[in-house]
Amino acid sequence: MKRFLTGAAVVVIIASSVFIYNIFWAPSLVLSDGNTGKTFAVYPVNEGDEFSVTFVHSVNKSPVTDVYQIRNGAIYVSRTIYYSFGAGVQTRLEPGQTLEYGGDGSMIVSGFQRRLDNLSYIVGTVSDHILKIGGESVSLRDLCGRNATVRFYYGSKFLIIWRAKFRSFSGSFLNRL
Repeated sequence: MKRFLTGAAVVVIIASSVFIYNIFWAPSLVLSDGNTGKTFAVYPVNEGDEFSVTFVHSVNKSPVTDVYQIRNGAIYVSRTIYYSFGAGVQTRLEPGQTLEYGGDGSMIVSGFQRRLDNLSYIVGTVSDHILKIGGESVSLRDLCGRNATVRFYYGSKFLIIWRAKFRSFSGSFLNRL
């Protein structure tokens, strides 16, 4: 009987651990300081979810939006949206890429099949970088500070710790937690 109870206790502990892991640990987009590794924010994401970063191009002074997608447990470039050419803006299409024009005059390059293991932005001093995720817009300048190197990566995080970070958000995004 003692052996049966010990076995049952082990099964309950394992089942509880798996349950807790699946409830509180979630696939997430993590923003961290590129120099210190300090975590700025954690956003729950699912396979196929997209997020974007928009900034004003330093040369042509027009908005550029880089759109990324969570695919196969990693971050992939999905498309880039821009309004005029300038240094560092794509001028030629690579095989498999397409160029479309938006109703607002934007140029949209898509068809990227590029996994990004190291995605970083340096937050502008003159112009902000805006993260759009889960229907919300987040100022990276407010979140991370000017000139901060922000590293984006996909991983699993214990969301209860980060729930307080989301209290400033409204709507369905908070309700997903």
